[in-house]
Amino acid sequence: MKEVIKIISVLTIVCLVCGFLLSFVYSGASEKIESNTKKAISDAIANLAPFAENIEEIKLGEKIAYKLFDKTGNLTGYAFIAEGQGYQGKIKMLAVIDINLEILEGIEIIESIETPGLGARIQEEFFRKQFQSLSVLPQITYTKDIPENSNQIKAITGATVSSKAVVNILNKRIKELSTHF
Repeated sequence: MKEVIKIISVLTIVCLVCGFLLSFVYSGASEKIESNTKKAISDAIANLAPFAENIEEIKLGEKIAYKLFDKTGNLTGYAFIAEGQGYQGKIKMLAVIDINLEILEGIEIIESIETPGLGARIQEEFFRKQFQSLSVLPQITYTKDIPENSNQIKAITGATVSSKAVVNILNKRIKELSTHF
């Protein structure tokens, strides 16, 4: 009985020390993580909307979007974060859409832990390029064949779930945005 109590005591102390160390490291790294996320968003906006001279962050409930203005101060479109569940875990992306919320200018994947070699291919240019000048009306769809409509993309072979997740995440977020703009 004394041996069991000793083992439990040692394991409890080890777990407490490990938990403390993990929380200490995370608290020190959280600022850097936040900084890196903001930089990734800023870089994604610059890549997708090079015409945007001024960017205004706006809160839409719990979520953030960005108004994009040209050098003369005219509103030219919106950038927004869209995130949701993929096959392996969370997919977080930034998308830019025109002022009428009809044409997607493109997407950049900010965070994804999809299966390497399959679902992770959503980060590759050939997949992201399909979202340039993509109509979002009535909504974005995917196909396993060659896209026939202006609102359709080709799913990645072997990673249909990840492709479908990107499409569903975008459709959901665009629908939410349409109630605000």
